[in-house]
Amino acid sequence: MIEQANLQIIGQAERVKFPSLDLSLHARIDTGARTSAIWASSTQEAEGVLEVIFVGKSHEAYTGEVVKFHEYSQEVVTSSTGHTDVRYKVKIPVVVKGRKIKANFTLADRSAQVYPVLVGRNILRGKFVVDVKGGATLRHAERALAAKKEDILKNSKNEGGSL
Repeated sequence: MIEQANLQIIGQAERVKFPSLDLSLHARIDTGARTSAIWASSTQEAEGVLEVIFVGKSHEAYTGEVVKFHEYSQEVVTSSTGHTDVRYKVKIPVVVKGRKIKANFTLADRSAQVYPVLVGRNILRGKFVVDVKGGATLRHAERALAAKKEDILKNSKNEGGSL
């Protein structure tokens, strides 16, 4: 068992930095996720090089800059709802609460999510303990997304449809 004295406390959401990408993004901390994920709005593979554009045009951190990865792989990811997806996986240095970690991230379309980054157990294990009462949450955006989903559900029921 890992000594808890060596673990740093982080909240349910934190601001994380990607120095090599010149990005600072809000991240959801998810102890249920095996691998971390970052929003990639575009991925293109050609001649052994993966070209990626991070976050989407609607996000304040979007630059449209193409980042090239010469080392990458693909991984099958299963969501909490059981949906499987094949995603690219890259290794990117990330700074969480002042601690620099070189970690694997899958590239995902997170445009429908509040947080463009998901920090999973591959980063948390042996380094952090999560206190769900803390962190830099985006409460307003979380509530707006929840309300939007609730409206969709209500409209679906009123129209006699099913999800």
